[in-house]
Amino acid sequence: MGFVALFFAGLAALLHVYIWVMESFTWTSARTRATFGLSEEQALATQELAFNQGFYNLFLAVITLTGIVVGGIGYNWVGIALIFAGTGSMLAAALVLLLSSPDKARAAVTQGLFPLLAVVLLAFAVTL
Repeated sequence: MGFVALFFAGLAALLHVYIWVMESFTWTSARTRATFGLSEEQALATQELAFNQGFYNLFLAVITLTGIVVGGIGYNWVGIALIFAGTGSMLAAALVLLLSSPDKARAAVTQGLFPLLAVVLLAFAVTL
């Protein structure tokens, strides 16, 4: 169960690295604008905000990946704490997106599914 949790935590981290790239570097490209449902004018007007938000996503990924590595070298409880912090924050952000912008439910589910699975499976593994 623990390995499956780590797998989903890793997928969540990789997804958030991809979101970082889109928000921080390709925000005004046609593909990224289509992904986020933005016009060119909207993307240009929000580029600075998206750049900053992208780094929040990167930091959550780094926390999660650090937890996986630290746990893998034997500091299990420190690793678990970092994974819970990273994926728990990803999940909370997805929930905020869902509650504040119900029209973005698909994005919230995409952003939150891997972290949800990681949190639930890791919590289950820790209690065994």
